[in-house]
Amino acid sequence: MTLSIPFDNSYARLPDRFFTRLAPTPVSDPRLIAWNAQLARDIGIDRGPLTDAQLADFFAGNTLPDGAEPLAQVYAGHQFGGFSPQLGDGRAILLGEIRTGAQRLDIQLKGSGRTPYSRMGDGRAWLGPVLREYLMSEAMAALGVPTTRALAAVATGDPVLREDGPMPGAILTRVAASHIRVGTFQFFAARADRDGLRALFDHTVARHYPQVKTAAQLVEEVMKSQAALVAQWMALGFIHGVMNTDNMAVSGETIDYGPCAFMDAYHPATVFSFIDRQGRYGYANQPRAAHWNLAQFASALVPMAPDEEAAVEDFTRLINTFPDLYEAEWLRRFGAKLGLADPNDTDRALIAELLKHMEDHGLDFTNTFAALADTIPDGLEDWAARWQARQPDPALMARANPQVIPRTHRIEAAIQAGLQNDFKHFEAMLDVVTRPFEPAPDHAAAPTEAERVAHTFCGT
Repeated sequence: MTLSIPFDNSYARLPDRFFTRLAPTPVSDPRLIAWNAQLARDIGIDRGPLTDAQLADFFAGNTLPDGAEPLAQVYAGHQFGGFSPQLGDGRAILLGEIRTGAQRLDIQLKGSGRTPYSRMGDGRAWLGPVLREYLMSEAMAALGVPTTRALAAVATGDPVLREDGPMPGAILTRVAASHIRVGTFQFFAARADRDGLRALFDHTVARHYPQVKTAAQLVEEVMKSQAALVAQWMALGFIHGVMNTDNMAVSGETIDYGPCAFMDAYHPATVFSFIDRQGRYGYANQPRAAHWNLAQFASALVPMAPDEEAAVEDFTRLINTFPDLYEAEWLRRFGAKLGLADPNDTDRALIAELLKHMEDHGLDFTNTFAALADTIPDGLEDWAARWQARQPDPALMARANPQVIPRTHRIEAAIQAGLQNDFKHFEAMLDVVTRPFEPAPDHAAAPTEAERVAHTFCGT
C-alpha cells in the first residue's frame, strides 16, 4: 500500500548540476508525532487507509511514495556576511512537487540524513528543532504570514549527538512554494555559469512570477515580496535569527526556522540566536539585512545582462528603492495595529512614540497591542487622546493584533516534555497558536523572569 501524492517534479527536470539525486537514509524505528490532516487535504495528499505507523514510514524516508524523485539541492550563500560558494541541502531531501491549481509546492524531508552538502554534519535533526519549526510555521500561517508549512513530524528512534549529548532524532516534512533561495542564484553566478543562471531564472519566473520578462523585473518582484514579508515580521515582533542569503526564499515565504523567536518585552535590539553575537540579525536590523540580501540577489543576476556595467547601475538604482517599499509596508502594518486603515506620516510619529514608551517600560509587545483597544498603558494618556482623535477601528485592530503567539518559553516546555515522550504540551500549544486571534489567557502570559529564554539554537 502506498501513499497517494500527485507528484509532478519540475525541479528534477533541471540540469544535473542543480542537485544530487539520492534517497533519504532509513531510520530504525519511525513513529508519527504529528500529522497535519487539514493541510494534507488542502494540497491533495490522500493518506487513505494508511495507519500512523505506515504514514511514519513514508515521512521518515524509509519508504518512498510513488512518483517521488528524491534529491538534495545545491546553493551558495552569504552566512553572517561571509560568502560560501557551495552550501546546499545538508540535512534535507526534496521528495518532489505537487500541483494545487496553478501553484506548485515542494514536499521536503528535513533531517533525513547525510548528503554531499552536509559539510561534516550528520544530516539529522533532533526532536527540539522539529517541534519548534512545526509550531512556529503553523502559527505563522495562522497569522497570515507567507511561510513554509509543516505536514508531518516523525520520531526516528535513532539518537543524534549534539553538544548536550545524545538527543532523540526526528524528521520534519516541510511544504514550501519552493526552496529556491537567493543563494541558489549565487551558486551559479559564482561559477560564471550563465546557462545555469538562465535555466534557474526561467524556472523561477515560470513558478513564481509568470508576468516577469527581465532580470530587473524579477529583482523588483522579489523586493516587493520581501518588503511585505519583513514588515509582517516586524509587526508581530518576530525575529528570524539567521537571515543569511541561503535562508531567503525568492518566493517571499518565511523559510528555515532555526533560532527564531517572538519578542516578549519590546526592545529594538532584541537578539535570540546564540550564534548572532554581534546582533546582525536582531529585531531592528532585519529590514537592513533584507536590503543587503537583495543587493546580493541583484548582483547574482548581473551576468545575465548583455551589458554588465549598465546592469550594475540599473540594479543599484532599483535596490535603492527598497527602503521606501519597506517603510510603506511597515506603516501599513503598524497602522493597522492601531486601527488606522490609511495611516500617514503623522501616524508614523504616533507609532514611534508608543514603541518608545514600550521600550522604556519593558512592556510586552504582543500583549500591549492586544489590550490597546481596552487598556492604555500608564503614562500614555496624552498619546491616547491624539490616537483616539484618529478614530481607530477596533475591528481592524482585532484582525491585526493576535491574542497569542508561540512564546519561546512555552515551546521549550513542549520540547522538554517531548523528550520524555509526552507530546500533550506540544499538541495543546499547536491548537492554541493556530487560533491566534482567539483569547487563550493561559498561553498569552509573558514569561516570568525564571521562565525567560535568553537564547535559541539552530539545532545542527
